[in-house]
Amino acid sequence: MKKWLTGTFAATSIFALTACGSDNSAGEIEESEDGEPVELIVGASNIPHAEILEQAKPILEEEGVDLVIETYQDYVLPNQDLDAGEIHANYFQHVPYLESQNADEELGYDLANAGGVHIEPIGVYSQKYDSLDELPDGAEIIMSNSVADHGRILTMLEAEGLIKLDPEVDKTVAEISDVQDNPKNLEFVADVEASLLVQLYENDEGDAVLINSNYAIDAGLNPIEDSIAREDEDSPYVNVIAVNSGDEENEAIQKLVEVLTSEEIQDFILEEWEGSVVPVSGE
Repeated sequence: MKKWLTGTFAATSIFALTACGSDNSAGEIEESEDGEPVELIVGASNIPHAEILEQAKPILEEEGVDLVIETYQDYVLPNQDLDAGEIHANYFQHVPYLESQNADEELGYDLANAGGVHIEPIGVYSQKYDSLDELPDGAEIIMSNSVADHGRILTMLEAEGLIKLDPEVDKTVAEISDVQDNPKNLEFVADVEASLLVQLYENDEGDAVLINSNYAIDAGLNPIEDSIAREDEDSPYVNVIAVNSGDEENEAIQKLVEVLTSEEIQDFILEEWEGSVVPVSGE
């Protein structure tokens, strides 16, 4: 089943997105009995997450796990559905986002990191300029409204020499208000749904747009060739398998992580995306 988002876009205003949830409940992860396969329902973003899971599916079948993949196009529903028990795990988010979701008392989530799989370096895209050095005074920088990505983006811009952050602030949670030095007087627009960033770039909005690799690749962009700058490959923002707390010890979940961090799957990631998606060792 594919989870779709609908939204409207006018001028530079981004309106609310809506989506329908699943009608089926996944329930608890069952243990294998008498050699019967265990069904494991995992929610994932289309690219690269669902494609990586498709490669893992036949391997997991040999391990007694029937992998069912539910695809999503936003960053909200996968955790909602996981918390509600409609899926057993999800694969779309990095560690700081997962931690920020758990810290939100209104959400009430108790989710756990079952293991890291890959990194998707964020890229800077521009229709107007070929490098960050060319950005003019007062350039408009468009970025996701995901607060968990703000520190990541600002740290990258600091590494590129465009800004300086308050040295007393933990850079993983830095916000725009923590920018102490902004010599080019960059103007940050940080209220855009991540799934709409490509559309803004293609419509030539702003001077530069920061786009996550999964959305860029899904839209046919090549993060290596089309971006004017990219996050370092040693980024700590590892995309993980998330589960409800306690399920990280489940045998089927452990098999899933083992397969996703196996040499076969990691070689597939390297060959398929040629550095736009970078595998990790599972830490």
